[in-house]
Amino acid sequence: MARKCISCGKKPVIGHTVSHSNRKTLRKFMPNLQKVNIIVAGKKSKEYVCTKCLKAGKVQKALARG
Repeated sequence: MARKCISCGKKPVIGHTVSHSNRKTLRKFMPNLQKVNIIVAGKKSKEYVCTKCLKAGKVQKALARG
């Protein structure tokens, strides 16, 4: 399973690290994903969600029982 936000589809992006001498090497920009219990199609599921979607309330968190 790929690390991808279930709400907005945000995933890692490829770019360059640029040194002082302007040499470029590939790197990966990772989104801030958290694995949280959310309700998907009426059932509780543990999925990756980006922090922007969590903060904006785009997903409904599943409440812990007990």
